[in-house]
Amino acid sequence: MTQEFVQSKIKPDKVAVFIKPTCPYCRNVIKLLNKYSFKKGHLEFIDITTQDDMDGIQDYFQQTTGARTVPRVYIGEVCIGGYSDLVALEEQGKLSQKLTQIGAL
Repeated sequence: MTQEFVQSKIKPDKVAVFIKPTCPYCRNVIKLLNKYSFKKGHLEFIDITTQDDMDGIQDYFQQTTGARTVPRVYIGEVCIGGYSDLVALEEQGKLSQKLTQIGAL
């Protein structure tokens, strides 16, 4: 169930960000991504605190991405990591390129 939930949110042409609303890094990711003009439906923030199996979701992240922390940022079907990884892409000028490549902008 947990794996199906996570996989149902990840799409090749979408950015999916798994968050907890009280997490400062999650809020920073939201701010950063909201600077971009995403096509409707191509950016989703998923609050895992509303899920019955939040720990299971984080365990699944550990198994599949090497970290159980949030935010977990998926650009297309690839997890690029968390906030610092997203900032690094932005600073290298690669973030908008990746977003355009998947058709999200």
